Amino acid sequence: MYIIAGLGNPGQPYEGTRHNAGFDVIDVLAEAYNISVDYRKNRALIGKGIIEGQKVILAKPQTYMNLSGESIRGLVDYYKVDEESELIVIYDDVSLDPGQIRIRKKGSAGGHNGIKSIIAHLGTEVFPRVKVGVGQKPRQYDLADYVLGHFSREEREQMAEGYRHAAEAVKYMVTDRVDEAMNEYNRKVRPKEL
Repeated sequence: MYIIAGLGNPGQPYEGTRHNAGFDVIDVLAEAYNISVDYRKNRALIGKGIIEGQKVILAKPQTYMNLSGESIRGLVDYYKVDEESELIVIYDDVSLDPGQIRIRKKGSAGGHNGIKSIIAHLGTEVFPRVKVGVGQKPRQYDLADYVLGHFSREEREQMAEGYRHAAEAVKYMVTDRVDEAMNEYNRKVRPKEL
């Protein structure tokens, strides 16, 4: 069984913000595989289903981003999954262009407070993750204000494509094809021809 956790902040004011990219990918997966993510467990909204023949739990921690690790730790313990191979975390990344995705098998938090919390609670940096680019913060912006801000119309189109790619990458990952997913999706998005 896999736990696929998308990170974000609960509540209507945060919907559609850069920091909620993880939640948005979970929504794409939930719709594609007809999984209702509406059951409360370990301070998360979860839904059980099947993706590519694998049992999965889609999860949206409801702890707020900075405490994501509390919810993830509880889910990993409750469902007895191996975080190094059966947990996939999806989250926003300000170092990638909007809609670009990057898959990693492990790594540091890179300044992301949600990942920092998960690493602290799991006691390891080794867990697969899908980073979804939300664009670099303009110099004059505060990082917190930027990630809690909304996308422009053009960025929303790029993000919709990024969410689809992230959901497709998850299909590879739950069928033990992480390297294949990395080869397919860890490339720069080519700019559209004018």
